[in-house]
Amino acid sequence: MTEGTGALDPLGGEGPLLLMGGTFDPVHYGHLRPAEEVRQRVGAERVVLVPSGEPPHRAAPKTPAAHRLAMTRAAVAGFPTLGVLDWEVQAAGPSYTVRTLEWLRERLGRRPILIIIGSDAFTQLNHWHQWERMLDLTHIAAVRRPGTSLEALEPELARALEGRWTESPAVFHEQPAGAVMAFDVTRLDISATAIREMVGAGASPRFLLPHQVEEYLSAHGLYRQEP
Repeated sequence: MTEGTGALDPLGGEGPLLLMGGTFDPVHYGHLRPAEEVRQRVGAERVVLVPSGEPPHRAAPKTPAAHRLAMTRAAVAGFPTLGVLDWEVQAAGPSYTVRTLEWLRERLGRRPILIIIGSDAFTQLNHWHQWERMLDLTHIAAVRRPGTSLEALEPELARALEGRWTESPAVFHEQPAGAVMAFDVTRLDISATAIREMVGAGASPRFLLPHQVEEYLSAHGLYRQEP
């Protein structure tokens, strides 16, 4: 359940383990570019993408998990700074982030873990399953996205984050979990929904996602409208 791309172990290496979860239906540059910018600023060896098997906080993806996992693997192929963890796809039951973090923490001991969360999801963090437990398991990189303010937090979440905010990524190398940092990244207005609709209408998604993913979509007929 730790299979990655090529000979790279997604949990291998030193320093903080940087994670980005998502349905990745499909994975696109709106995922990959922000993740790379956070990786560079943090000084992590790689970003590990974690495709969700059964996302609990949104409607189930129409695309089977096996296809979403395969597209994510295709996207990272040949890039040593990217990896894929298939644990959520292989595990039974809802893909609660806290379950994944507990599984990782058992294997990594006190190695720092840092998870990238977009500001739209971050502002709703207190509605996630066992969200307070997450703060003991991981650091959080809150990535600003258009239309969402990191300052507009519900009182419960704001109180829980008091004393956790940092402006220095050094803490992600020094402590295993517990800090939160806001990141400004290049804003790419790319939507997985728009890509699916584009392909369904017969248009090309070229330059919105890696060409390997575009080839996979074409080879497997994903997102095409039924005749």
